[in-house]
Amino acid sequence: MNVEDVMTSSEDVVTVEVPGTRDDALEYLQEREFSSVPAVKDTDNGEQFRGIVSRSSLIKRPDEDQLALLAEDVPSAAAEESVSTVADRMLSESERRVPVLDDEAFVGIVTITDIVRAIARGAVDDGIEVSSVAGETVNCVYSETPLHVAERELAHASVPYGVVLDDDGEMTGMLTEVDIIEVARVVEGEEDVGESIANQDDEWAWEGIKAVGNSYMPTRNVEIPNGPVEAFMTDDIISVSNRRPVCEAAQLMIEHDIEQIPIASGGRLAGIVQDMDLLEAIR
Repeated sequence: MNVEDVMTSSEDVVTVEVPGTRDDALEYLQEREFSSVPAVKDTDNGEQFRGIVSRSSLIKRPDEDQLALLAEDVPSAAAEESVSTVADRMLSESERRVPVLDDEAFVGIVTITDIVRAIARGAVDDGIEVSSVAGETVNCVYSETPLHVAERELAHASVPYGVVLDDDGEMTGMLTEVDIIEVARVVEGEEDVGESIANQDDEWAWEGIKAVGNSYMPTRNVEIPNGPVEAFMTDDIISVSNRRPVCEAAQLMIEHDIEQIPIASGGRLAGIVQDMDLLEAIR
């Protein structure tokens, strides 16, 4: 299976054009749930790729207005490359999305979700079990922990989730960055982080400073409710066992639009499998 079989073609990818301004990117990010957008330059030879503009780059450089200077270099792929080769590149570079180029021409993009979807459709052997790719180290939070403390725990652990444990140490829910984002609100801070990012009256202000999947959740201008984690977590837990096929875990991720699934053994927490882990099955 090659990249061209799973990628999203450039005709279906919204891009921003260089030269342009940060607001061109923000307009796109405001309307979508994605955390980045490809920047291209229109030339006589078609659209030439100029980098990825991400929410994190907008946050880190609030005074920079030019897209050309906000666009960051990322690893790329060719349409004829194998998916396994690109999966290996994503893992080694910790990249969740890779532009597909023909020379410098932008022809599409391939994301972790694209590869997980391919795995869900049977791109890997049914004999590959979740246990072969899952991690044993699990980030957990206590159900009574104040939400703002749990947010810091996720940030310090550099993961976008926490498995929630109750008084008996049993798994009772999942807390993700998305859960926190949905209840957080931006307030006026001591420092200006750029009008396009954190206007208190902008209904999209929090969207402008989050980057789901990258564990980038600055709290300087963010007010997080004081209630316990259990009041904001997802209590409908989707789990798998170590012995289940990797393709089943991929199907659950696609069906429920999630990036990680706890592994349960005998009803007890035994590990975690994240979408990035699934790339190990196809590399």
